[in-house]
Amino acid sequence: MAVGSPADRDRSESFGEGLLGRLMDRAHELAPHLVGPALADAVARLGGREPQILLQDYGQQNLVPLPGDGLVGGAPHPIDRSDAGRCFLASRRVEAPLPGGVRVLLPLLDGGDQAGVLAVTLDAVDDDHRRLLRRIAGLIADMMQTKNGHTDLFFRTRRSEPMSVGAEIQWSLLPPLSMVTPHVAVAGVLEPAYDVAGDSFDYALNEDTFHLAMIDAMGHGLDAATMATVAIGAYRHARRISIELSEIYLFMDRAIAEQFAPDHFVTAQMMRLDTGTGRLQWVNAGHPAPMLIRDHRVVRRLDSPTTLPVGFGGDQPQVSAVALEPGDRVLCFTDGLVEEHASGQEQFGEERLIDWVNRLDRADRELAAVARDLSHTLKKARGGATSDDATLVLVEWRG
Repeated sequence: MAVGSPADRDRSESFGEGLLGRLMDRAHELAPHLVGPALADAVARLGGREPQILLQDYGQQNLVPLPGDGLVGGAPHPIDRSDAGRCFLASRRVEAPLPGGVRVLLPLLDGGDQAGVLAVTLDAVDDDHRRLLRRIAGLIADMMQTKNGHTDLFFRTRRSEPMSVGAEIQWSLLPPLSMVTPHVAVAGVLEPAYDVAGDSFDYALNEDTFHLAMIDAMGHGLDAATMATVAIGAYRHARRISIELSEIYLFMDRAIAEQFAPDHFVTAQMMRLDTGTGRLQWVNAGHPAPMLIRDHRVVRRLDSPTTLPVGFGGDQPQVSAVALEPGDRVLCFTDGLVEEHASGQEQFGEERLIDWVNRLDRADRELAAVARDLSHTLKKARGGATSDDATLVLVEWRG
């Protein structure tokens, strides 16, 4: 056999392959609380120390250390004022010099979503360390996502205050708050995080079609959360059987009308984006009109014919359409974002919303960071008031 043929190639395990393989081989049967110790073992073999897994809290204010054997605990890291927060907001590695070493922080990315940050200290850092740590972070993020459905550990870590039953239902209903792909990105924020009930959204990317629905169920508390659950469930079912966009409204309307009293309703907005061409279609059922952001400024409201809110038996809605340009962003929001007002004062209003969007949606910033900053800034501008749910979702067509 000729030298250099496939049979003669070296198949022995390198250090890096062995390090990652040890994690992968254990992943499928690893109990959720042992993810931390598995990371600590991998970091030690790499010559590192003081590993941390930092998870974003539900209020999107802090990165909270995950407890576990071998992991470093400590106080939460403020997202706006820490190296870990800088890594999280930019989704990029950060290296912070320390006496006698370097603290390396990497984003925990899973399917375009970002759950938090992995941190580890090394005596010195080279490209081999960077490559292995990036792949370890990816593996840990995948393991946590896989095991998230059969443990409360990650949920508990992310809570910084008690959560209402309605909010518990809504958070279990939601898809990941963000998704990034080469053609489309989405990011959403719900306020008040620990007491949200009637607001929700859902999305899916099916081949070259991106689907989005945003809803606002009337009322507060458990009743609103229950109605939102039915509405999102009906939307998902209709979307998955591939009925037309305008017919999805009829499907959702029937589900709400059959389950709740005649005076109960849900405002809704459903969209479809062709990620190949940028053609955006949508229908509106009593919901605030979305806004089109181009070159980081609001250029127009996407006004369209509307039908009655879901549950009121409105006519089949008319489908509207617009051609997006690469880099365009569409802001969808619920009325709680603009109708909040202090006692005796005017509502916050859409004009002030537009003003803040134009200030905050700057170039070269991750979509999730813009959505988070916008939501938190608007809350402060409203005087911190959240008597109603206030939810926003940003969609970017990347071309």
